Amino acid sequence: MSEAIEIDIADLPGVGPATKAKLESGGITSILDLAASTTNELVDNLNITEETAHNLVFEAQKILKDKGILEKDLISANELFARRAKMLRCTTFSQNLDTLLAGGIETQAVTEFYGEYGSGKTQICHTVCVASQLPVDQKGLGGAALYIDTESTFRPERVAQIAKSRDLDVSSVLDNIHVAKIYNASHLELIVRAMGSLIQQNNIKLVIVDSIISLHRAEFLGRGSLSERQQKLNAIMHRLKRISEIYNVAVIITNQVQATPDTFFGDPTKAAGGNIIGHASTYRIYLRKAGQERKAIMIDSPMHPYGDTNFVVTESGISDPMDKKPARTVRTASKSAIEKDEEEEN
Repeated sequence: MSEAIEIDIADLPGVGPATKAKLESGGITSILDLAASTTNELVDNLNITEETAHNLVFEAQKILKDKGILEKDLISANELFARRAKMLRCTTFSQNLDTLLAGGIETQAVTEFYGEYGSGKTQICHTVCVASQLPVDQKGLGGAALYIDTESTFRPERVAQIAKSRDLDVSSVLDNIHVAKIYNASHLELIVRAMGSLIQQNNIKLVIVDSIISLHRAEFLGRGSLSERQQKLNAIMHRLKRISEIYNVAVIITNQVQATPDTFFGDPTKAAGGNIIGHASTYRIYLRKAGQERKAIMIDSPMHPYGDTNFVVTESGISDPMDKKPARTVRTASKSAIEKDEEEEN
């Protein structure tokens, strides 16, 4: 990736001093930033033609594909399998949760945790902020973390407590967590747009947005503004996904929930943000309270079995329950009435 960073934007075909100045004024200072952009973003923010914007993004992505940073347009499943075997995964310090996630929080993916207040979303974020700084051979990511705080829930004291309980250098851990406190939805969009340079300058391997929808729910009220809200969320989510792939970082988002009063059977709680957030998230985990413990349920994943597991919140962050419950309970099809009758007879 360092080779791509060293390439000057001016070296791209059709990019002269004027175009370079426009790109830099829009916060695009590297090939990686340009590859993570969309044509519409460049047209709207830089006042350039759609054709020019398309060519710029295409050339930037072509360079990254040639250098092996991005996947080529056509690749065999065997090559993809070998590449994914080298994917980094960050521990959560809970063996149960790591097993549910097939090894931990994955890079080049957006992992969503949603649940009601007190279900453990922010505690997972604080814990993974510490875990991500561990070396790769210790199931960390070997880099810093960017914590985008939209609900004023980040607490450095909590991070210090987790680091100290795990015999880590508290000062070093805190220095490697970069906190962006967000005040409105437009501010969040600006930070996400400028995220590429932040990642490169600070060796960031983990990006956390806690939470993704809080400010949008507060600012876009009523059905009349629902369409605009969803469009803005869609742009943010897809940019986060592109950033995770291009910069090889792990992205965690937390999401709020809403109740569905017309649900007569089952859990009436569902994730906020609708299908926009649901489709854009690579992995979706539902958190809920289970007495003194917390339950994590795999709701959506292209690879994980649907299952659930329990964890607890302790002084050292996220941990496993003391009774050593099974790491994952995979859901199976319900038995037929005939099978149940046969079991009762036996």
